[in-house]
Amino acid sequence: MTQDQILLFSLFGIVFALLIWGKWRYDLVAFVALIIALVLGLVPTNLAFSGFGHPATVIVALVLIVSRGLVNSGAVDLITRKLTALDLKLSSHIMAMSGLGAVFSAFMNNVAALALLMPVDLQAAAKEKRSPRITLMPLAFATILGGLVTLIGTPPNIIIASYREQALGDPFTMFDFAPVGIVCAVIGIAFIAIIGWRLIPGAKDNKSPTADLMDEEGYLAELVVPEASPAIGQLVRELDEIADNNDVAVVGLVRRHKRLAGQARNVEIRAGDILVVDAGPKAIDQFRGALKLEFDGEKRHEKVASGGMTVMEVVVPRYSRIEGRSAISFRLLSRHGVTLLGVSRQGAKFRDRVRHLNIQAGDVLLLLGPSDRVPEVAQWLGGLPLAERGLSVTQYRRAGLAAGIFAAAIAVASFGGLYLAVALAIVVAAYVALDIVPIQEVYHQVEWPVIILLGSMIPLGAALEASGGTSLIAQGIVDLTAGLPVMAVLFVLMIVVMTLSDVLNNTATAVIGAPISLDIAMRLGVNPDPFLMAVAVAASCAFLTPIGHKNNTLIMGPGGYKFGDYWRMGLPLEILVIAVAVPAILFFWPL
Repeated sequence: MTQDQILLFSLFGIVFALLIWGKWRYDLVAFVALIIALVLGLVPTNLAFSGFGHPATVIVALVLIVSRGLVNSGAVDLITRKLTALDLKLSSHIMAMSGLGAVFSAFMNNVAALALLMPVDLQAAAKEKRSPRITLMPLAFATILGGLVTLIGTPPNIIIASYREQALGDPFTMFDFAPVGIVCAVIGIAFIAIIGWRLIPGAKDNKSPTADLMDEEGYLAELVVPEASPAIGQLVRELDEIADNNDVAVVGLVRRHKRLAGQARNVEIRAGDILVVDAGPKAIDQFRGALKLEFDGEKRHEKVASGGMTVMEVVVPRYSRIEGRSAISFRLLSRHGVTLLGVSRQGAKFRDRVRHLNIQAGDVLLLLGPSDRVPEVAQWLGGLPLAERGLSVTQYRRAGLAAGIFAAAIAVASFGGLYLAVALAIVVAAYVALDIVPIQEVYHQVEWPVIILLGSMIPLGAALEASGGTSLIAQGIVDLTAGLPVMAVLFVLMIVVMTLSDVLNNTATAVIGAPISLDIAMRLGVNPDPFLMAVAVAASCAFLTPIGHKNNTLIMGPGGYKFGDYWRMGLPLEILVIAVAVPAILFFWPL
């Protein structure tokens, strides 16, 4: 091994360890790694920021904006409304929602597809009085599978296509991924709808073993005791009866900014105290009315809320603005006029005050404030509403126009009339000009952590390839499978890449996996396309953990899932995908 190889492998080892640890954001880790590589001379200075202008990076950003335009226009909502009107049995509902999610995620960002359909699924669960944990995981996995079908369906496909252009002269086109992607998606969704959902813990009992949002449980909230409250003079334990009648648990009391927990049961309530309760949104409001309590900041809201007040449930994605921070650090009430009323975290209890609590990905927040302000603040925080569709006014009269512009651009790009990045840029420009995506929304829709990750990892991946590091890895896989047929090599490659994707970001996995797959093909003297396609599929299919894919993280709070719940359906699904993908790849992309 050369010195550069040793340094690069060490750097990548540290990066992988930090990404698995998850303490720091992946974009920060990748960017710092790039800076270190520049300082050590591992990446040439003239290529330092080449990743930010890379076609893959640009296309990912443009796809996110186009996805917003399709939502704003109502093109997506028109379809989902018809689905919710159907009265389907459980398996049929899972099949329909999964199929719809897969179709959406083939042509828009798969995180956006899940964000659109998750409220629909939650509403259907509430209507049928079943736990959303039964259907949310199938929906999340289906949107991941749908992304396999097209070039723009998922970032790994975009990365693999761009790498092929760089290495072999021509990229994969829009629908080159479709033959293998459709086979994997159809068989995967059939498994999910018929067998997979039954493997989810708690599915057979049709009841979530943890907090179930749609059953009105699970929020830790704070209520202020005003001068006129009948609770004044009572001991906290004396509120048990009225609390039980309203499905509320009083779990603590705050006095002079100090949280009293166990000893609070025998404390006499005074004006200005804050009761800490555990309940659902409706129960909290009923308990508040019964004891004439107040929400934090309620008087302030009433003064400015000309359109009334609203409560919104918002799920926190990974790397959103509020993740790792508290409401008090944002001065959410004083600066933005919105109260963080409650937090739900898979049934966990907290010692911290609600507004001092550091928010985690997968938490569900209960936001209170003026009706015209809460949606805007929820979007600014980076949260996704559970019961609301969107934060922009849906322009149904432009649904056909938005869909037509997008379809025309994809068609032209697919037949080679325009480079895909240019075609998507034209769509974005048209959406902005027609006000389908307001100019102020454009930059908000770009997932900047992914852009930073891509821009940083692409030069690092190129440096590893240039140093011969990827050749060493490829040689190791070839040596491991010596004497075995090429199909066995593909199996091993997919297992390695899929395992990495379960613990790392799928974008980073694709950046590293692409040159390794090409090198393996060259050593075996076969067509590299099957190996590149194998990496594209494997990098996207992360089903074992909530950290493998953003969609897995998004459903964790609303579904009440634990870390160990995912592999029950995820492991057989990953095995099935590999078993189906390898023969399909070799059939459609012969050696």
